[in-house]
Amino acid sequence: MRLVRWTPEDLVRRLDDVVAVYGEAMGYRSDLLEARRGYIATHARRPGFRAVASLTSEGHLAGFGYGYLGAGGQWWHDQVYRALDPDARQRWLTHCFEVVELHVRPPAQGHGLGARQLTALLSIAEGGTTLLSTPEADEQASRAWRLYRRFGFVDVLRHFRFPGDERPFGVLGRDLPLPRPDTSGPASS
Repeated sequence: MRLVRWTPEDLVRRLDDVVAVYGEAMGYRSDLLEARRGYIATHARRPGFRAVASLTSEGHLAGFGYGYLGAGGQWWHDQVYRALDPDARQRWLTHCFEVVELHVRPPAQGHGLGARQLTALLSIAEGGTTLLSTPEADEQASRAWRLYRRFGFVDVLRHFRFPGDERPFGVLGRDLPLPRPDTSGPASS
């Protein structure tokens, strides 16, 4: 498996694959996926756009992640903004990188791809904070929730309902940048 950084053009060129992985990972109906296609293509033009992809040795898309800098006038940003109090808005939405999508095909899940994608994406992200939303689930049973908690994401909003989706979501956040890994090796005595 090869992890690569994608440009906006790379994501748009592989849009069919991106939508297919998204649909498999989220279990969405095909009519919902067609609507997502347009959103994803539009997202690639947003300021601060960053994307990564996991490719098999044959070049097939096994997973991807992307995000951009949030701003007023963007649907997700505005929904979260209205739900937060002024202090939380200042804390979380000032110069914030929004992780919009992070998905791995179900057969490839459980092998660390999501963690590698999230590490790579947040390592190239602009911003002082990062936010994402994920459907509410049992935090011990959900791979997504366990991943976000391992990365230090904390609750910003819980059981939040976005218009048009009956499921409750958690909005999670953490500071950027990610800490640099300790490469000094074990301390000698």
